[in-house]
Amino acid sequence: MNIGELARATDTKPETIRYYEQIGLLPEPPRTAGNYRDYTADHVSRLTFTRRARELGFSIEQIRTLLALADEKEQSCDAVDAIARAHLGEIKRKLADLGVPAPRAGIDHRPMPARHHCRVPHH
Repeated sequence: MNIGELARATDTKPETIRYYEQIGLLPEPPRTAGNYRDYTADHVSRLTFTRRARELGFSIEQIRTLLALADEKEQSCDAVDAIARAHLGEIKRKLADLGVPAPRAGIDHRPMPARHHCRVPHH
């Protein structure tokens, strides 16, 4: 798929896709004989994950770390869980600064299942 198709599939501007390639969040795709980028379903998955993580307020560096951890198939999900919990703590601090009470029962009180899948989904 070309960059326009990827952009439409993920609701992402082509400029943002190129930027994510430049900074290493999205692997550079192979090129066609005509030298056009040729994206795959894995690019769609990574870009969708990246966009959602950005919407949730994760930094570029946090996303880079999450993607690197997801690429390590034998890696435990503990590091991913730690990043997510730290981010949740940041959100709670920001809510407290605004005078908004934190929810009573939250995700930070639930243990992660032992076989929880923490990888970026691939098509």
